[in-house]
Amino acid sequence: MENQINYSTEKKEILKKPTVFNGKPTAAFIAASWTALLVGMISYCVGLWNAEMMLNEKGYYFVILLFGLFSVISVQKAVRDKQEGIAVTDIYYGISWFVTIASIVLLIIGLWNADLWLSEKGFYAMSFLLSLFAAIAVQKNTRDIKFLDENGTD
Repeated sequence: MENQINYSTEKKEILKKPTVFNGKPTAAFIAASWTALLVGMISYCVGLWNAEMMLNEKGYYFVILLFGLFSVISVQKAVRDKQEGIAVTDIYYGISWFVTIASIVLLIIGLWNADLWLSEKGFYAMSFLLSLFAAIAVQKNTRDIKFLDENGTD
């Protein structure tokens, strides 16, 4: 099949839109993605709730979780928009990657300087990374299903 061509006015480059996509995520993968996201987020938050740290420290770690989740969803959206031929500015794409890396670096700095056992630091790092990865998977599944629904492909 031929690809539809969309001319970007911003960079004067040709972006190809996929005309056929049949990679619908399975119910098992959707469930696994949502489960991983919930397990990661809930574990991280329960760990914070029960941690013996000041409220401002708990707030710092909670905001980093929210910041990280939002940033990886933004990266996934920008990548997918480019793949589908939707114009994405380089500045938005770059900022999305920058804030994703910044959230991870801020967590590392916070944990490096925290008065926590090494096992606790590892717990927060792993539940944070699980949450970020799962958020990307959930966003991808959502985008795949929406694409298929709009294009009438089963």
